[in-house]
Amino acid sequence: MAINFKFERYTCYDMRKLLVIISILACCSSLSYGQTFYTGTEYGIAIGGSQYFGDLNDNYGFKYVRPAFGAFARYHLNPFISVRFSANYTKVGYDDRFSNNTFNRARNLSFRSDIVEGAIQTEFNFFRFATGELNSRWTPYLTGGVGFFYYNPYTTMDGAKYYLRPLGTEGQYTGQYTGRMYNTFSMCFPIGAGFKYWIRPGFNFGVEITDHLTVTDYLDDVSTTYVGADKFTTDPSLPNTAERLQDRSVNQSLGRSGKARGNSDSKDQYLMFMVNLSFQLKTYKCPSYLKAGYFMY
Repeated sequence: MAINFKFERYTCYDMRKLLVIISILACCSSLSYGQTFYTGTEYGIAIGGSQYFGDLNDNYGFKYVRPAFGAFARYHLNPFISVRFSANYTKVGYDDRFSNNTFNRARNLSFRSDIVEGAIQTEFNFFRFATGELNSRWTPYLTGGVGFFYYNPYTTMDGAKYYLRPLGTEGQYTGQYTGRMYNTFSMCFPIGAGFKYWIRPGFNFGVEITDHLTVTDYLDDVSTTYVGADKFTTDPSLPNTAERLQDRSVNQSLGRSGKARGNSDSKDQYLMFMVNLSFQLKTYKCPSYLKAGYFMY
């Protein structure tokens, strides 16, 4: 009897361990059949293009599209909501010569700027999305968030490159227009839509277009009015760089004090269209009774 009892206890213990192991493995492998949900972090890279809109591109032209690159980490809160942290780089710019507007072409201004951005966004999936689940393979989504970016507008004249902010082309350093000062760091609010699709479990593909609304009107160094050449120098024989760049119109015919140089009623923005690839590190949520090792007989 003693021998049988010991053998019976040993067999039951082993069977219980085996059932626990099999159940956990079954729970975690059941992703293919849509029986579990995962949480975890997804890492990816993105590539695409960007276009600036503002005082030099007020008719939403696409004549200066430039490459954009990014990297991101996405955390899935549930199959419908994710939070994403991203870092992006692009170059923006525009020339008045691209415009069909008579005033813009006569104004003859231009700028370029590198953009380095960091943002946090929330994604709202239209459908359940879970990598590996055959019935949850794709979804369109909406996204919105907040970010900060670095910019520093510059232009070229006579083959030389000039950063515009230190020059104060709208009179920032004349002592009379200090309210026009701006920083090279600003805030943006990316809003947009996208589409995501898992190619194989843990490997995802997506496309997204986001409009980055900024709180600055000086992304292009143009916002308000001309201040007049006399504000930059008192000696006409010694024109300085700021004076030459504040009014580049033909024969400098526009740069009269108080005449509109830009439109301060709206802020600048830039659009980004990105294609992304990502891989996911997954953890699986099994039912609590399986985690605890409880079974129904």
